[in-house]
Amino acid sequence: MNDAGLNRVDAWAEVGRARKHESAELHVRGQATYTDDIAELAGTLHAALGLSARAHARVKGIDLAPVRASRGVVAVLTARDIPGLNDCGPIVHDDPILADGLVQYVGQPIFIVVADSHDNARRAARLAVVDYDDLPAILTPQAARAAASYVLPPMRLARGDAAQAFARAPHVVKGELHVGGQEQFYLEGQVAYAIPGEDRGMHVYCSTQHPSEMQHVVAHALGLHSHHVTVECRRMGGGFGGKESQSALWAAAASIAAVRTGRPVKLRADRDDDMLVTGKRHCFHYEYEVGYDDEGRILAAKVDMVSRAGYSADLSGPVATRAVCHFDNAYYLSDVEIRAACGKTNTQSNTAFRGFGGPQGAIAIEYVIDEIARKLGRDALDVRRLNLYGKTERNVTPFGQEIVDNVLPELLAELEADSDYRARRAAILEYNRASPVLRKGLALTPLKFGIAFNVTHLNQAGALVHVYVDGSILVNHGGTEMGQGINTKVMQVVAHELGVELARVRATATNTSKVANTSATAASTGADLNGKAAQDAARKIRARLADFAAAQYGGLASEVRFAAGTVFVAGLTLPFGELVAKAYLARVQLWSDGFYATPGLHWDAKTMTGRPFSYFAYGAAVSEVVVDTLTGEWKLLRVDALYDAGRSLNPSIDIGQVEGAFIQGMGWLTTEELWWNPAGKLMTHAPSTYKIPAVSDCPEDLRVRLFDNANVEDSIHRSKAVGEPPLLLPFSVFFAIRDAISSVGDHKINPPLSAPATSEEILKAVEFVEAARG
Repeated sequence: MNDAGLNRVDAWAEVGRARKHESAELHVRGQATYTDDIAELAGTLHAALGLSARAHARVKGIDLAPVRASRGVVAVLTARDIPGLNDCGPIVHDDPILADGLVQYVGQPIFIVVADSHDNARRAARLAVVDYDDLPAILTPQAARAAASYVLPPMRLARGDAAQAFARAPHVVKGELHVGGQEQFYLEGQVAYAIPGEDRGMHVYCSTQHPSEMQHVVAHALGLHSHHVTVECRRMGGGFGGKESQSALWAAAASIAAVRTGRPVKLRADRDDDMLVTGKRHCFHYEYEVGYDDEGRILAAKVDMVSRAGYSADLSGPVATRAVCHFDNAYYLSDVEIRAACGKTNTQSNTAFRGFGGPQGAIAIEYVIDEIARKLGRDALDVRRLNLYGKTERNVTPFGQEIVDNVLPELLAELEADSDYRARRAAILEYNRASPVLRKGLALTPLKFGIAFNVTHLNQAGALVHVYVDGSILVNHGGTEMGQGINTKVMQVVAHELGVELARVRATATNTSKVANTSATAASTGADLNGKAAQDAARKIRARLADFAAAQYGGLASEVRFAAGTVFVAGLTLPFGELVAKAYLARVQLWSDGFYATPGLHWDAKTMTGRPFSYFAYGAAVSEVVVDTLTGEWKLLRVDALYDAGRSLNPSIDIGQVEGAFIQGMGWLTTEELWWNPAGKLMTHAPSTYKIPAVSDCPEDLRVRLFDNANVEDSIHRSKAVGEPPLLLPFSVFFAIRDAISSVGDHKINPPLSAPATSEEILKAVEFVEAARG
């Protein structure tokens, strides 16, 4: 191969390039097919769920005659009509598909209505007459703690001797904090379309992040084996964790109805029903105590966290575990005791949400550091920097994992300089001195986020890659596309391995009959796991093609190169498609499976120690806000964010993910308030009562950059995950608001600010500062 050819090979790459989302044009044109867009087969019926009107009660009787008599109704099904197991719990079997004699939250499904149209099914579902015998209801995590009401045994992680460390600490801060939950608010609601097949087969199209789990739940509900059930998902209109386990109810209900009627059945949730039925991000209540020295260095820490788990376990255990493992965030804690409990409440069973407990764990220590800085009269950034993990010392987490890739000192220094943090801090002090009503605030917060499922066996993935005779390539993997670009990244990986342009590669719908026993697309592992699996499959094909090319044209297989759609072999060049066609005639296998399991992970759930994460992602953000101290209104003026994506597979997609995560996390901490009335009904169950961020809430000045850093672990092309970690970046918004409020008391008083920091909460905090100031 001549020098020009070598240079061409070395310079060419498909990974690391800014490529548009593989479905971008379909999205813009409205041609992307979601589950509800699939053409309905003749005879398709539509289902709706009949929901409980009580938070906790025994069902003494139920009259379904008005439902059955309603227009268009074909069948009404209750728990006794389920052929197999009445359960859709992902870990603990405490989550019935349909309530059977006992209801445990307002909105719990009791029966299924099957009708000739969606509207007829929905109208009929509201006609049931239910006689309840009310029972006492627990609605808040604080009440659950007081009643020792838990869905799982409480957990504890301790390191060092916290009691002795507290005794030595010159200063101690104690307090409480409440951080609310969050509705996933995916644009596409929960939906499943079940089609009966031959020999008891069932094909379920489902908007889900976990097709394999849906396969298991449906099979168990129908009393079948997994091989009877195929679950397929081409794309979701958002998931954010809400479609990891909780899509099971909808898949199972549609399938049960399809078996009972012998006809295809679609179950699509309207937004109100979706929000009433499904779980959300767990809200947390904290009691904390932290000892520190005169400079602000943390010497001892204790925290007791309790979450609102809801009426069943769902994924609350793993969420609490991740909260415990992220309480440290970016800081070394030598002597620490962390307790976490999952409060059983008569509310929706809360579930996965982007960050999966990590944000709830990390915000508590950030709140404490904010307190310490104000008590010492220091800039919070200086206190944060003082407590950061070290490079070779003070670099072991409370759960025992050594941090070998800490880039936070460099990342923070770069962001501090680029954002003009110090100059803006001085300017804001001057502004506030001259502005009695409008107050500005500024905060810089870091993040450290562990990447991997904290259940070790879930860290595996499979893929199939087909190369066709014309040189085109089809890839199927176990990940699901919910707008985050996993298909685009996996396609780039396959194109790069085979040395072809991205246009040659296509991704197909995730399907349990193609790649089996997949893990959920969650925990920010989608591209890591499935990218590696697809890479493995593509490399096997490339090796076969290289062997064939060397045999045909001479030279060594190890010296055959694939780049830019061209094969370089023994000083010759030929198009990729030409080599493929010749290999087919020579009976070379042109398809392969691939598999990947993340190495080096282990976790002891009893001691809460081990190496649960493959690596850590890092980042930081600076936010500047202005707060109206008379109304509680506020505005985000500017954001500077720097995120460690490793060697990004696709910078444009990754930057988009950071931007989206920032705004979503900002909504969680500022405007998205979940509110249950005293009877236990969620009143914020529609866009009219639940406030997600809009375009007007986004800052006019939003500066997002990726930090230049290769992953020290052998991740896919040394990239890092970008799904969940950036959701911690808007901590800076919350603490900038708190900074603005504290300026009312010359930064000498710690405002008691809960999240979400709604206008009402801001006014309460302002009034507290004013009263304390005297």
